[in-house]
Parts: sequence; C-alpha cells; structure tokens
Amino acid sequence: MSKIIAGHFQLQDEIDQARDALIAEGFPERDISAFFVNPPGQHDTFELGGDRDKSPGAKESDVGLAKGVATGSAVGAVVGAVTAPVTGPLGAVVGALVGGHVGSLYSFSHMKEAGEPEQGSIANQVQQRPAGMMIGVAVAPGDEQRAAAILRSVGAHHVEQAEGTITEGDWKDFNPLSLPVPAG
Repeated sequence: MSKIIAGHFQLQDEIDQARDALIAEGFPERDISAFFVNPPGQHDTFELGGDRDKSPGAKESDVGLAKGVATGSAVGAVVGAVTAPVTGPLGAVVGALVGGHVGSLYSFSHMKEAGEPEQGSIANQVQQRPAGMMIGVAVAPGDEQRAAAILRSVGAHHVEQAEGTITEGDWKDFNPLSLPVPAG
C-alpha cells in the first residue's frame, strides 16, 4: 500500500489535463488512476443495488410500527368496549382493528424525511465524497504536497489523501464509502 493523493473534477477534459500535469512532473502513468465516483447510495455494493444491506432510515421502523399498532389497538378496544351496548360484541374487535390501523399510520409521522440525515450519524459530522470524476496518484513519501499542489493548480474541487494500491492505472482497493480525508 502507498499514499494516494486524489482530486475531484467534473469533466473528462479536466481529468486529462490533470493526468498530463502529473506525468509532466515525473509521476509514472502506471501510478495514476482516473474513474467516475457515483453519488452516495448508488455504488451497487450489494446484489440488489445500493451501498448498504439495510436502509439507515428504516432501522427502527418496525419498533415504531409495533408501538403505534399496540397503542392504537388498546385505545380502539377500549372505545369499542365502551360502545358495546350500541355496536354489539364485535365493537371491541372492530375498534381494536381500526385503532391498530390508525396507530400504524401515526407511527409514520415519526419517521425521518427522505434525504434527512440520521441524528448522530457520521453523515451529520463529515462531508461525504462528492460524485464526479476522480483522479488519484500513488506517491512516494515526501511527494504528497507536490501532488496535491499539482491537482489544485489544474482545478481540482476537492483534494484528498488515502492509503491504497494503484496497479497499472487501476486503484484496486478504492472504497467509495470511505470518508474522505482532506490532503494537507
């Protein structure tokens, strides 16, 4: 593994310019890797797609739903029992069913909105890697600042550092879900 300095760009022409600048400054072409980074959530890490096996926003939905159904059923059963002289013996059962349904709907009001980060999540604390074109270069110790300066000079939007392996132009162990560490 070696230190990798990477820059983010929006256009392929900018990547080509960055590659030419790195090569002109003596970085071997085999140590340079360029590729597109998909937006968060679209990396197809799992067979059914996506980056995680469970949706972070849905991890507590079953508990909330159960609480809503239980509360609604209890309230509905009490209302049904009180109205039993009018509704007959099925009043409590129908009341529990209707109450359970209403309670389950009420539990949805406590779910987070689409795109809203979870409380205390890493997404609230650290900027995720942006989508777009990315170029990385494996550097020898002491060349980190020089590589970062080259990428910034040709217009890199974000410059980050990582540990990894680039072999013949392929960053084999790049993890799109890792948190970016800004280069110094």
